[in-house]
Amino acid sequence: MECLSIVQFLENKSILVAGATGFLAKVLIEKIMRVQPKVKKLYLLLRAEDSVSALHRFNTEVIGKDLFGVVKEKYGANLNSLILERITVLNGDITCDDLGLQESILEELFQEVDIIVNSAATTDFDERYDVALGINTYGPANVLNFSKKCRNLRVLLHVSTAYVCGEKEGLVLETPFNMGATLNGTRGLEIDNEKKIVNELLKKIRAESAPEKYIASTMKELGIQRANKYGWPNTYAFTKAMGEMLLGNLREETPLVIIRPTIITSTFQEPFPGWLEGVRNIDSFVVGYGKGKMSCFPGDPQSIVDLIPADMVVNAMIVSIVANADEPKQTIYHIGTSMSNPVHYRSLQNYGLRFFTERPWVDKNGKTVIVKKGKELGTMESVRRYMQIHYLIPLKMLSLVNTASCQYFQGTYLDINRKVQFLMRLVQLFRPYVFFKGVFDDMNTENLIRAAKENYGIIEYEMFNFDPKTIFWDDYFMYTHIAAVVKYGFRR
Repeated sequence: MECLSIVQFLENKSILVAGATGFLAKVLIEKIMRVQPKVKKLYLLLRAEDSVSALHRFNTEVIGKDLFGVVKEKYGANLNSLILERITVLNGDITCDDLGLQESILEELFQEVDIIVNSAATTDFDERYDVALGINTYGPANVLNFSKKCRNLRVLLHVSTAYVCGEKEGLVLETPFNMGATLNGTRGLEIDNEKKIVNELLKKIRAESAPEKYIASTMKELGIQRANKYGWPNTYAFTKAMGEMLLGNLREETPLVIIRPTIITSTFQEPFPGWLEGVRNIDSFVVGYGKGKMSCFPGDPQSIVDLIPADMVVNAMIVSIVANADEPKQTIYHIGTSMSNPVHYRSLQNYGLRFFTERPWVDKNGKTVIVKKGKELGTMESVRRYMQIHYLIPLKMLSLVNTASCQYFQGTYLDINRKVQFLMRLVQLFRPYVFFKGVFDDMNTENLIRAAKENYGIIEYEMFNFDPKTIFWDDYFMYTHIAAVVKYGFRR
């Protein structure tokens, strides 16, 4: 770790951020703009039809967000000149060679870029396999190949996920994946062969003039099948794991940091508490419960749900960049709370009950939604049994009655059916997380926290805080995070 301040390290650096319109990338961009206006250049890579569309996306989807309110207030009338001088928006795509960039900009990037951050990803658990493979698996390899052409590169940071471990129980270590490694011991995982399987199936069904909807569903099913074959619960975790494999295998001497955050939640402190974008991951449970769509909680009440605020992830990213600059090795960091400051699923349920009892949701008809303590369904068998008794059998009976009565109960039937579909999709998508039996080792991260405190002093330690032990769950989850979900995720 270099013995200078973190803020000084960022001065006069050129940083390429891939996936610049993503949730985490926006928090990173805002942080750098706020603490170090003398950064040499922020090259922001995002997908668009052309450079004009790319700039429009930046203005509306990045700088136009209220996340940047503090930056706008800090710089005032000077903000536009700061953006013009320090930010270059690039229309590109990590699924392409040289990131899909025009030749006119490539030589500048190869000469100027010091740091590359790849946060580009598709985070849908059941994404189309062809799409997820292109972005999450081959995308990182393309970014790595690009980084090798950057003559002054100090470090490449890749944002992965802690859940590349699948449903592993016990202590999950901060260790890399070997090429072809699988979670269930099944042999034969070859990444290029996965791409071949996708291409052959696409060629076959397109030759049959299959509709796009069928192609999309076929690709989604293929992703789940291939993930399950090798022990992963979903396409997202599987393709992210293969992305890590390619990075480790192709890295050579490139300084590489892989950040594995757990479940990312709203900001803890900066630029203000509780910034969130849309409904993310388990926030669907908050929405369902607060709106009265859920009367039960699938998941082991004693399981640890590993949550980490977005600004803590970004602070860890920045500090790890400084710590690993020019180090010709691969370093992996778990950024989470399950080891240092665990919170149990039952506690999150209780926080939800307390919050919505104090601040009940009022629906579009002006009706106050009264929440009750949800029934805990601690095993998948209890989930299936509960769904069968309380929803599926009554729904089937109601369907028969509705048909016999000439659709008299159609409104009731549709309402119950929506609740059933909502809950079943939540169970399907989040089963690996609410029944998770693992704890993420964070020894590398703890060492990074300790070194930051020793080398940079208390001011920068607090400015770039990512210590999970500073989170007080009662206050943060209830009055910061749930309030943020209601503000940004609830719609009447």
